[in-house]
Amino acid sequence: MLVLMALACGGGPSSDAVVVNTDATQMRVSLEPEAPRVGENRMWIELRDAKGEPVRSVDVVASVKMPAMGAMPGMGGPSKATEVSPGRYRADFEIQMAGTWRVEVRATLSDGSVPVAEGSLKVGSPQLTLKSAGAAPGADAEARPEFTLSAERIQRIGVRSAAAELVALSTPVRALGIVRFDESALQDVSLKIRGWVGELEVSAVGDPVEKGQVLFTLYSPELYAAQEEYLLALQSRERARKTLAPQRADYLVRAAEKRLRLWDIAQSDLERLERRGTPLEHLPIRAARSGFAVEMNIAAGSGVEPGQRLYRIAPLDPVWIEAEVYESEIGLIEKGQSVSVELPYEPGGIRYEGRVDYLYPSLSRQARTARIRIVLENPDLALRPGMYATVQIEVDRGERLVVPQSAVLFAGDRSFVFRALGEGRFRPQKVRVGLTSGDLIEILEGLDAGDDVVASGTFLISSESRLRAALEQW
Repeated sequence: MLVLMALACGGGPSSDAVVVNTDATQMRVSLEPEAPRVGENRMWIELRDAKGEPVRSVDVVASVKMPAMGAMPGMGGPSKATEVSPGRYRADFEIQMAGTWRVEVRATLSDGSVPVAEGSLKVGSPQLTLKSAGAAPGADAEARPEFTLSAERIQRIGVRSAAAELVALSTPVRALGIVRFDESALQDVSLKIRGWVGELEVSAVGDPVEKGQVLFTLYSPELYAAQEEYLLALQSRERARKTLAPQRADYLVRAAEKRLRLWDIAQSDLERLERRGTPLEHLPIRAARSGFAVEMNIAAGSGVEPGQRLYRIAPLDPVWIEAEVYESEIGLIEKGQSVSVELPYEPGGIRYEGRVDYLYPSLSRQARTARIRIVLENPDLALRPGMYATVQIEVDRGERLVVPQSAVLFAGDRSFVFRALGEGRFRPQKVRVGLTSGDLIEILEGLDAGDDVVASGTFLISSESRLRAALEQW
């Protein structure tokens, strides 16, 4: 029986280390730094026998792992410790992301026993927790793995088996997103001439704007003079039609009209000017597209300069969703993939469907996430910029060999299933697992399609197995 006392420490073994006692050996484990960080870290392990003497020249392996979760692959792995002084071992390991990581330390002693300590560490927290994992199995356990249970015992345990099978597997990539304006459809309203604002028709941020709607009226001496020039050109053209040289008059009209058009005077206002026959003191400035006024830098009577941004108009249909996905998941995302979006606070759980439109080329240095852009139709304007949304992308992973997740037991960095061999016979089988999807888990090695495995009652089966100590789950 192993007895544990769990305290965090750093800077090499000390009296504050995690202490694991067996009948013949004491194991002390500590971390450097004491609060693990993303990046390089170090673990110190000190082994002493029952007399307090250092245990020298034994194999010590420290494993720090983040298990696979959904589409995110597992990270970390075992690191063989180096003996730096008698009975004192050092193992370096790397942490790729924040979170809670599984820890296992095992030492293979000269008498064949393998004391194991397992538990967890949390990035940024100084507390290392461990619990007894018992002793790992010896060679005799591997040599005689098969065992038999009576039909009565199987029924009492509630054993149910399932076959390993090939299925079309998909894994979800989930992310938090924020609704944004469609930046490609933004319109900034500015002028090419100096002038003074008359009346404001769109007078507040948030006002709806229709294409062709008057935003404000403008007085400008240059604009007034251009109107006079245009009207004079029209009059000259009428007179020139009675002569033999109307082409020059047509050219002058086109030039005067083009000048007004380049100053963003609408065709309808030019036609009104022609019908009126006299210049307009205040000409209307109209919106080039529909949307909402999301920015306004203008007031009645104020002077405006060329290039000054007076309004920013943004449509709300469609909208963008910008979501952050983990660095490990970005390789699963492709332009054009279908996306479902939900507003977590919206009654009824309405789901919106869209597509991945763009993958941004850079990552956040601190969060290690990448940004993706999703385009959504928004005809009822229910999606408003600034709203939070949950995003899910189902990634097709093709046909994979899977078993129920309940069939797999984990022991440190190893995983096992129990093969159901028929007639009450069972055998533990080491497997290598991959992706998870719903209640299924991928089997990369150890099983073939059609192999029966225990899918329920697995823990009770493991207590019957001669390998039960090795198959205890976290």
